[in-house]
Amino acid sequence: MTPALNTDKDQALRDDIRLLGRLLGDTVRAREGDPVFDTIERIRRDSIRFHRDDDHGARAELEAALDALSHDDTLHVVRAFSYFSHLANLAEDQHRIRRSRAHLIARSAPRAGSLAHALGRAFAAGVDAPALARFFGTALVSPVLTAHPTEVQRKSILNCQTAIAQLLDRRDRMQLTPDERADNEAALRRGVLTLWQTRMLRPARLSVLDEVANGLSYYEHTFFAELPRLYGALEDQLAAQGAPAAELPPFLAVGSWIGGDRDGNPFVTAEVLERTLALQCERALGHYLDELRTLASQLSLAALLVPASDALLALAEASPERSPHRSDEPYRRALAGIHARVAATYTALVGQAPARHAAAPATPYDSAAELAAALDVVHHSLLANGSAALARGRLRRLRRALSVFGFHLAPLDLRQNADVHERVVAELLEVARPGTAYLGLDEAARIALLEEELASPRPLRSPYATYSAETVGELAILAVAREAHRRYGAAAVPNCIISKTDGVSDLLELALLLKEAGLLDPLAGRLAVNLIPLFETIDDLDHAAGIMERLFALPAYRRLLESRALTQEVMLGYSDSNKDGGFLTSGWALYRAERALVEVFERHGVRLRLFHGRGGSVGRGGGPSYEAILAQPAGAVQGQIRLTEQGEVIAAKYGNAEVGRRTLEVLVAATLEASLFGAEDAAPPAEFLATMDALSAAAFRAYRSLVYETEGFERYFRESTVIDEIAHLNIGSRPAARKPNATIEDLRAIPWVFSWAQCRLMLPGWYGFGSAVQAFLAAHPKDGLARLQAMHRDWPFFASLLSNMDMVLAKSDLAIASRYAGLVQDAALRETVFGRIRAEHAATVEALLAITGQAELLDANPLLKRSIRNRFPYLDPLNHVQVELLRRHREAGRDSGGALGDDDAARLQRGIHLSINGIAAGLRNSG
Repeated sequence: MTPALNTDKDQALRDDIRLLGRLLGDTVRAREGDPVFDTIERIRRDSIRFHRDDDHGARAELEAALDALSHDDTLHVVRAFSYFSHLANLAEDQHRIRRSRAHLIARSAPRAGSLAHALGRAFAAGVDAPALARFFGTALVSPVLTAHPTEVQRKSILNCQTAIAQLLDRRDRMQLTPDERADNEAALRRGVLTLWQTRMLRPARLSVLDEVANGLSYYEHTFFAELPRLYGALEDQLAAQGAPAAELPPFLAVGSWIGGDRDGNPFVTAEVLERTLALQCERALGHYLDELRTLASQLSLAALLVPASDALLALAEASPERSPHRSDEPYRRALAGIHARVAATYTALVGQAPARHAAAPATPYDSAAELAAALDVVHHSLLANGSAALARGRLRRLRRALSVFGFHLAPLDLRQNADVHERVVAELLEVARPGTAYLGLDEAARIALLEEELASPRPLRSPYATYSAETVGELAILAVAREAHRRYGAAAVPNCIISKTDGVSDLLELALLLKEAGLLDPLAGRLAVNLIPLFETIDDLDHAAGIMERLFALPAYRRLLESRALTQEVMLGYSDSNKDGGFLTSGWALYRAERALVEVFERHGVRLRLFHGRGGSVGRGGGPSYEAILAQPAGAVQGQIRLTEQGEVIAAKYGNAEVGRRTLEVLVAATLEASLFGAEDAAPPAEFLATMDALSAAAFRAYRSLVYETEGFERYFRESTVIDEIAHLNIGSRPAARKPNATIEDLRAIPWVFSWAQCRLMLPGWYGFGSAVQAFLAAHPKDGLARLQAMHRDWPFFASLLSNMDMVLAKSDLAIASRYAGLVQDAALRETVFGRIRAEHAATVEALLAITGQAELLDANPLLKRSIRNRFPYLDPLNHVQVELLRRHREAGRDSGGALGDDDAARLQRGIHLSINGIAAGLRNSG
C-alpha cells in the first residue's frame, strides 16, 4: 500500500508515509495472502487514478470492484484502508514535529502561536517582563477533557500507534548506523503487525470508569512531562527580560468532565464520581513517588563535600532512611523521608499501598501545600549552597507538577441539566413546605422563594422523609464533592455547570442544592464552587446577557460572588446552537452573546471568564484554537479562558507529547495576545455588524427550512447516514440521544455532526451560507461583494468563520454523499432533500471563493490542501464500502424472512462499525 505523492516540498513526510504504507502492505500480504493484497492494491490504484485524473471510468471500476467484494474481503479492505489512515496520521504528526524542530534549530523568527511570538509582540508593544509576570499571576488557561459518543479509538490501538510514533521519532532525532536503521525498521514492522492484529472495535460499550482511565493516560504521555517544561520555559523567557526571579502561579491546568458530567448520562453516579476522584489522586501521587525515587538516586550530595541548610538536615534526621551507606547524604535521606510520607498519603487517600513503592511507616501529608513546603526546603538548600543548577532539573519539574496537579490531578467539573435541578428542588420544597407547588410558579415567584431559602441556614432535606431516586442521587453527588474538598483540596471539584440554562432560577436552584450539601454557607456568604450557566440554543444565547444582568442585581448572589473574587464563569454551547440554527447563525449568536456579556459584566464590576464548549468538528465550534481565540470580541478574553477538548481530538492534540506541548503553548500564546491586543477589534464597523445580522437571518431561515420544516427530513437523515448504527457501536458510555426514539431536537449534537461527517456532507459546518450570501448580494448588487470581501480582510471573526468553512467544504464530497442519498427508500424525498443540499453546496462554494478570492478551496492553506489530496484516495473506498454494507444490512433487516444468517449479519455489522472507525480516523475531526 504505497501511496503516490507528487509534491516535492515534504520529502521526509513522503518517505515516512511510503515506509509505513509498504510495511502495511507487506503485513497484509503475509497475513492474509496474495489475493487479498492484490484486491486491496487494485482498489487503491483505481481510487488514486480517479482523484489524480478525475477519471470517471476509474470511479466506475472502483465502485464495481467494491460492490462485488465478499463479506470477508470487505472486512480486509476496510481494515487495510482504516489502518493506513491511522498510519498517515502518525506520519503527519511526526512531520509537524520535524518542521517545528527545524524552525527552532534554524533560529528563524518565532511562528505565530508560539510563546516566543506572543511575548515578542508584547515586548514590542511596551509591555515589560514584570507586567507580563503580573498578567500570568491572575490568568487561567484550561483545556478541559471530555468523553463523548464519537470517541471511536480503542486504548489498545492508541498504544500501538504511540509505539510506532516513537520509532518514527527516533529515526528523525538520531544518526542511525545501518544496523540501527535496520533494527528500527524491523521494530516498525513488528509495530505494524501488532496494529494489524489488534482488534479495532470494542466488544463491549465503555463504562464511565473506562473513559476515566483513557483520559488519565494522557497525563503519562504528555501532561506530567510537558506542563512543567512549558512553565519553566515561560519563566526563563520572562526572567531573561527582567522579570523578578519568581515562580508563576499555576495558571495553566488541564481540567476534566470525565466522571463528573451527568447531563444525560445515567451512569455517572456518586460512586463513579468518588472512584474517579480516587483514580485521579492515585495517578498524581504515583507520579510524585516515581519522581521522588529517581530524584533521591540523583541527589547523592555528600555532607563532606557540600553543606545543607538546617531545615534540610532536620528533614534528613526525621527520615526513616537509616542505611549507614546514606548517613552522610542528607538530600537522599530527606527525599526518602518525603517519599515515605507521600506513600503514606497514597495509602490514606487511595485506600491501598502503592505498588513498587515500599516505604517505612510515616505520617501522611495533610495537604499538597504541606508536601510543597518540604520540597521547597530541598530547593532552597540547593540554592543556598551553590547547587542552583541541580534545583533547576528534575526537582524544579516535580515542584511545578505538584503546584499544578496537587493531590487531585485535574479539576473535575460537575454538570447537570437544569431540568433535573428543578425537579429535585421542587421535591425538597414540597416535602419541607407542603403546598409550595414550585413547578407551577412563574420565574419571579421562583426567584423570590429561592432567595428566601438561600438566606436561611435551615436545611430542606429531612432525615425522616423518603425522596425519589433522582433526588437522592443528586444530593449524593454533591456530598461526594464536599468530601472531595476535604480529602483532596478545593481544587478537586471547583465548578458546577448547569446545562440548558434559560433563567436566573436555574442558578439559584443549584445554589440551594449546594447549600444542602454544605458547599454554600448562607451566613458567611461563602460559595465553595463556581456556579456556571451553560447557554446552548440560539434563543438562550440571545437572552444570556439579560439573565446575568438580573442575577447580578440580586444582593445575595453578589455577596456569594465576592467569595469567588468577583469572577463569574459563563459557558457557551457551540454544538447545540449549531444544531438549532446552523453554522453561520450559531457563530454570530455566540459572538453577539459575548459582546453583550462583556458589557453587562463591565457595568457590574464582575470579571468575565468564558468557557467555550467547542467540539472537534467545525459544526461543533472546532477549528484552529489560535485563530478562534484571537477572533473573540474585545473584552471576551480577560486573561482567562476555558475550552473543551472532545472526542477523537484529544488523541490528535495530546497523544504525542511534543504535539501536546505545542497545543498547550498555542492556548497560552493566544490567551495572552487576545487579552493584550483584543481592543484592536473593539468596534467592528456598524455596517459589518448589520451585514452579519442580515446574513445570519437568511442562513437561519434556510437551515431551519431544510432541517426542521421539510416533511420527511428526519427520515432522510436516518436513512442516508449511520446515525442508527452509531447507537450500536461501543464507543462511549453516554447514550447518543437524550430520549429513546429521539427526534432531531432530542438527538445529541455530537452524533448529529458525526453522522453528517461520515457521509462526507459535513452539512452542519456550512449549510445556509450560500443562500445567505445570495440574498445579501441580491439586496446589495452594487457593493455587497466588496463589503463581504472587506469583512473577510479586516475582521478576524469573519475571516475565522470562513476559514473553518473552507476546511469543511474541502472535506465534503457530493459524489460520495449522493451514494448515501441512494439509501433513502422514498425516491421523491431523496431527490427533494438531496437536490436542495446539492444546490446549497454549490452556492456556498461559489460564495466562499468569491469572498476569499481563492481559485480553489484551501488555496490559503496549502498544507491542509496537500494532506487532503494525499489522504482522500485512501478514505473514499471506505465510504463506498460503508454504503454497500449499509445497503446489505438494511435490506436484510427489511426482509422478514431473514436473508442473512446470524454470522453474516454480524460480519455486516462489524464491517459497518470498522468503516465508521476508519472514516473518523481519515477525517481526524469529525465529531
